[in-house]
Amino acid sequence: MTSHSAVLERCPPAPPEPAVRHADFRAALRDSSSVGLALFPLGIAFGMLVVHSGLAWWWATVFTTFIYAGSLEFLLVGLVLVATPLAQVALTALLVNFRHVFYALSFPLHRVTGRFGKAYSTFALTDEAYAASTSESARSWTGRRIVWLQVLCQVYWAGGATAGALVGTVLPFELAGLDFALTALFVVLAVDAFRERRDIPTPVLALVCALVAMVLFPQQMLPVAFGLFTAALLLVRLVARKGSARA
Repeated sequence: MTSHSAVLERCPPAPPEPAVRHADFRAALRDSSSVGLALFPLGIAFGMLVVHSGLAWWWATVFTTFIYAGSLEFLLVGLVLVATPLAQVALTALLVNFRHVFYALSFPLHRVTGRFGKAYSTFALTDEAYAASTSESARSWTGRRIVWLQVLCQVYWAGGATAGALVGTVLPFELAGLDFALTALFVVLAVDAFRERRDIPTPVLALVCALVAMVLFPQQMLPVAFGLFTAALLLVRLVARKGSARA
C-alpha cells in the first residue's frame, strides 16, 4: 500500500490562488514604480532617436521587445545604420553585456518556476531588474513577483520607446542630444553607487581604462574600455583572493 506521504511527494504543488497571483503583481507594480519613472522617459528618448536616425517608428518596438538590452540598443541604432558586420555587432554585444555573466551568479533564478518563466527571466535580466531582485528586501520575493517585475520593466521601456517613436514621426524638427539620456542615467547610477559604497579605486580604475582606450583605440573606445575594465577587475579579484589565502 502506498503511504500517504509518498502520494503527497509525487503530487505536483497546487497552483497559486488568484489572490496570491494578484498580490504578486501588485507588489511588483509597487517595486517597479520608481524604475518605471526612469525607464519610460528614457524609452521615449530612444524611440525618438530611432525615428530621427531614419528608421521606421516600429523599429523602436522591435528593438525594445526582441533585443531589450538598454545601452546596447542605443549602440545598435548606429551599427545598423552603417551596416556593421555581424561579427563586430556580436563582439560589441558581448563586451557591452559581459557583466550579465556575473549577474547570473547571484540572480535568484532558482525561485522562478517553469521553463517559460526561467527563459523569460533570463532574457529580461537587466541592470534594473538585477538591482531590485537582489536587494536585501527582495530575499522573500517569490518567483512570480520577480518575473512580474521584469515584465513591467520591459513594458515601461517598450511603451516609452513606441510612444517616443510615434511622437518623433510628427515632430517637424530633430531633437539633438537625445542619445545622451542613457549616458546621463548611468552617470546618476554611478554617483548613487559611489555614495552608497564609497569605493574610490573602482571608479578610478574605470577612468584609467577609458582614457587608455580613448588614446590608443579612439575608434573602438567603448568595447576596448569595457574589455580593459573587466580584465582589470578580474586581476584585482585574483590578487585579493591570493592575499586572503596567504593571510
